[in-house]
Amino acid sequence: MTVHHAPPAPPEVKARHAALWALGDYPSVADRVIPHLGEVLVEAAAVTPGERVLDVAAGAGNASLPAARAGADVTASDLTPELVEVGRARSRDAGLEVLWDVADAEDLPYPDATFDVVLSCVGVMFAPVHEASAGELLRVCRPGGRLALLSWTPEGFIGRLLAAIRPWAPPPPPGAQPPPLWGRQEHVEGLLGDGVRDLRAERRELVVDGFATPEEFRTFFVERYGPTVAVHRSVADDPEQRAALEAAIDDVAREGTDADGRMRWEYLLLTATRA
Repeated sequence: MTVHHAPPAPPEVKARHAALWALGDYPSVADRVIPHLGEVLVEAAAVTPGERVLDVAAGAGNASLPAARAGADVTASDLTPELVEVGRARSRDAGLEVLWDVADAEDLPYPDATFDVVLSCVGVMFAPVHEASAGELLRVCRPGGRLALLSWTPEGFIGRLLAAIRPWAPPPPPGAQPPPLWGRQEHVEGLLGDGVRDLRAERRELVVDGFATPEEFRTFFVERYGPTVAVHRSVADDPEQRAALEAAIDDVAREGTDADGRMRWEYLLLTATRA
């Protein structure tokens, strides 16, 4: 089956994107708020020993390491070299065989139909040209293989956070789409089209209870999470704009925290079979 392929974003956009996720300390964010989300995805994908698995936009290995523990032959790819280095070290320290590559989700360096399972845990959603990355997910997955994607929803906590900081962010490049659209089933169905069958999607919630106050959440995220680090640095020399940005982040955190101090971050868990 021919996969329609949109061109990837230009190299200068990729360079900025890779640098964005090198800001702060994304591995520590993943450890604190989504330590088990990769396991959820690997279980949903029903990964079995000996399968060839690709984790796209793998970060530091949130899904790659659980897939390797399940006995799969895992390749992990990410655009940001710093994250690949952390992931490689973590795999080694855990005694797991994972092949790590610096690679672009919109232009993957693998032959057609290479993998039995293609995963992405809150990763591929951040590649700017959705049609390009979706085409690549399909291209490298063998017919009868499986796709499993976990993405933040627009209505959920991270979707609202990204919307709240957008007024301080640089304009997106031409052709880019908002990352949380990957958390809308109809959007992903449109991207994958007749390249898949047996598509299933379910909205779930991740409970996050590691922050005592909205201000503690904001401090952690403006120091460690690439998108919030970037916008906070951009207004560092403007006290008025900095205060407005911090208030916007605090508001999202306050609204997203219940009386028991817990946040519930909604995500879409989607699985499909490659046609």
